[in-house]
Amino acid sequence: MDYNNAELMTVNAARLLRDGDVVFVGVGLPNLACNLARRTHAPNLVMIYEAGVIGARPSRLPLSIGDPCLVSGATAVCSMYDIFSFYLQRGNVDVGFLGGAQIDRFGNINATVIGDYNQPKTRLPGSGGSMEIAGWANRCYIITPHQKRRFPEKVDFITSAGFLSHQKEREASGARGKGPQGVVTHLGILEPNENGEMILAALHPGVNIDMIQENTGWEVNISANLRETLPPSAEELRILREDLDPTGIYI
Repeated sequence: MDYNNAELMTVNAARLLRDGDVVFVGVGLPNLACNLARRTHAPNLVMIYEAGVIGARPSRLPLSIGDPCLVSGATAVCSMYDIFSFYLQRGNVDVGFLGGAQIDRFGNINATVIGDYNQPKTRLPGSGGSMEIAGWANRCYIITPHQKRRFPEKVDFITSAGFLSHQKEREASGARGKGPQGVVTHLGILEPNENGEMILAALHPGVNIDMIQENTGWEVNISANLRETLPPSAEELRILREDLDPTGIYI
């Protein structure tokens, strides 16, 4: 069955979620991934939105973190301060979904500037809540297209910390969360090794290692247990196309 890159990334991100996970959800593909997981293998997924919605069960595709459709049927609604202080920082969030303009060898994310901070080539939107999510969520996943400009060996600016320069450096920083546990792209999935370096763990159907290397800014190490992902199923694609994003806003 035919599918596009956005659908491929969304499906594979959804499969990383576990039933019962409490997930800090953003808009775009992470939002689709969480809602897809809840409609398939993780019916007890608890979705938290930054604006202050807990246990959201949106009846349609929310267009922002403050979309009114998130409130209907939700478990609770509170302030943004409460979400970050009493849920995220206390360790009550299992998963944070992140994205960014650059992701480097150790899973650090840049969403601030391209080039020198004081004289940037491009100024980007910045952190939002991603800095706190990267530091405090029990585990994080990143979704991004696999392009060489997005995967430099070292980001121009660390907006959200991955493993900094080593797993031990992250631990020494005091960040409680385990850091990025997967980077889902349209070519495959990168996962951290024992040092916190992102290595190739899975290839999507039709992709080879050379394609990964050509689109990455460092010499990618390969997992000894390299696997191939399963293509999106007909049911997963039906839910995405008919129920979650029928007008194709994100897919």
